[in-house]
Amino acid sequence: MSGMKGMMSQSRRKPMSEINVVPYIDVMLVLLVIFMVTAPMLTQGVKVDLPQTTSDPIQQDKDVESITVSVDSNGAYYLEVGDRSGDPMSLSEVREQVANILSQRTSGEVLVRGDEFVEYGVVVRLMAELQAAGATGVGLITDTPRERQ
Repeated sequence: MSGMKGMMSQSRRKPMSEINVVPYIDVMLVLLVIFMVTAPMLTQGVKVDLPQTTSDPIQQDKDVESITVSVDSNGAYYLEVGDRSGDPMSLSEVREQVANILSQRTSGEVLVRGDEFVEYGVVVRLMAELQAAGATGVGLITDTPRERQ
């Protein structure tokens, strides 16, 4: 009889067919913490809201004059407020002028019109200075692509 009890206890135990996911959850949480800590260190550069490839024209308030900074192919900067355009100016002058204008406004959006042949670094330095001047959004003005003939 004692032999029967031993056989019965063994036959009642069924093999476990479930996967133990606790170690996987632990590994996932450790990786999540690692990525949360390292992600801010990896993002560098100028914060810009990039336009989508199929975008609609920018809707601007009619009462507020737009601020546009143009960069020609020689790397000269021109500040345009509304319809008024000025002479070429240095990057520090652009920053001061934009900071003065933005301090009087609630909207901090500035548009950048860069020549196709200007160096990339010139436009990036301009966008960094605009951000330092208080611009909350920087938009890039482009033309619609021409069809090849």
